[in-house]
Amino acid sequence: MTLFDVYSLYDIEPVNGKGSHVFTADGTDYLDLYGGHAVISIGHAHPHYVKAVSDQVAKLGFYSNSVLNSLQSVLAEKLGKASGYPDYSLFLCNSGAEANENAIKLASFTTGRDNILAFSKAFHGRTSGAVAVTDNPAIRSPFNTADHVTFVPLNDFDAVRTVLESREYAAVIIEGIQGVSGIHEPSEEFLRFLSDECKRTDTLLILDEIQSGYGRSGKFFAHQYAGIRPDMITCAKGIANGFPAAAVLISPQIEAKKGMLGTTFGGNHLACAAAIAVLEVMENENLVENAAEVGEYLISELKKIPGVTDVRGKGLMIGLEVEGFTGSELRKKLLFEHNIFTGGAGQFTVRLLPALSLSKKEADRFLSEFKKAIS
Repeated sequence: MTLFDVYSLYDIEPVNGKGSHVFTADGTDYLDLYGGHAVISIGHAHPHYVKAVSDQVAKLGFYSNSVLNSLQSVLAEKLGKASGYPDYSLFLCNSGAEANENAIKLASFTTGRDNILAFSKAFHGRTSGAVAVTDNPAIRSPFNTADHVTFVPLNDFDAVRTVLESREYAAVIIEGIQGVSGIHEPSEEFLRFLSDECKRTDTLLILDEIQSGYGRSGKFFAHQYAGIRPDMITCAKGIANGFPAAAVLISPQIEAKKGMLGTTFGGNHLACAAAIAVLEVMENENLVENAAEVGEYLISELKKIPGVTDVRGKGLMIGLEVEGFTGSELRKKLLFEHNIFTGGAGQFTVRLLPALSLSKKEADRFLSEFKKAIS
């Protein structure tokens, strides 16, 4: 048997990591400014995380959601406190796409409506419902094409008002900051408008914070810059520092009914141990504050570099473009000539999504190598 060939791969294999660094078998050190698609939130192989997961797997790795699992309640309490949503309830699952699937389903159950409003260049996942609200026809099969999804431009007030006026939409789904599109932000004014329009038309608001959440923007969730409280918030990526886990935070106004949602692996003992450890490290090491501080420094310094034509984002969720380079060219140069992992989006954007523990010293190393790469 061979692997199903769907990924374009760099000819590099990291075999271990520490903090914001990964290493190949020959000991070559790569500075990781991508964190495996924003997944590594507290750094590779953090000792507290390693101990928590190791201790748990030595006791009980898994049992089903048909029995009590007190780790789920511990996680819910810690996440509610850390995020500022202690009154919301928590549904645990396995991936960002699954979180969005469940949020969309829950919106439809709650409102009795079947239409969803999404935004141009959005990315919400690859499963059936999530890919239907993703603005990329290339990854949407005929089976996934839905006639109950409407796309409008990001930050278009009039388009949203016109669509929601019909009162036929179960939910609006929007990213706190669009990631895959190249780091594009809904304005704070637009998010407040969207929240008001959803309330006015009895439409639920789903904030996809899968990439922009968990401290990455310099607040726990990116939408908190706008001061709004969505009906549902979806999380994944950094929630468990690489262990497959995801969650939906659900407003107390939404009623739960037995059997309306379900999962086999979601909220399992190992996932909960990993996610609890992440929140403990984030609190103990002030990682949300660090993301804000180091991110602001990086963004400020990048804007000063000749040839950099655009820098976008908040905290440690940064997109940049450089004159004379496609994103792919620059990423390969940084990786193979300067030993730095970065990510891409579209033709020209390079994405930086490092661990929230990235130090100013490591940021300076990146800035120095980046200047050499584009000179």
